[in-house]
Amino acid sequence: MAKVHIDGDDLVVVIEGLDKLWALKSTLTIPLANVRGATADPGIAKEPKGIRAPGTHMPGVITAGTFHLNGDRVFWDVRDPAKAVVIELADERYARLVLQVDDPRATVELVEGVTRRP
Repeated sequence: MAKVHIDGDDLVVVIEGLDKLWALKSTLTIPLANVRGATADPGIAKEPKGIRAPGTHMPGVITAGTFHLNGDRVFWDVRDPAKAVVIELADERYARLVLQVDDPRATVELVEGVTRRP
């Protein structure tokens, strides 16, 4: 699971628990200028993941780490698809982040709120 918060001009994603081991990451920091938006998307877990490099994928259990799909690099950390949020990025290492969060609606509102700032 991941915790998403704003720290100054950055979106910070903290990977929690053993997911750090499976995802091979503990924190991602993204400048808010490169965050395009977010959506709650429980159906994304059924979509193709691409080539895992590096990371973990056990269908129905966990998808975590870096995956390459159609020329894009996507970071995943999802165990429960019902709590999945997709954060779209531009000019970053990852094209998108697919994260499991405690409260998808609140996370989407947080991200959308900062992307609409003037």
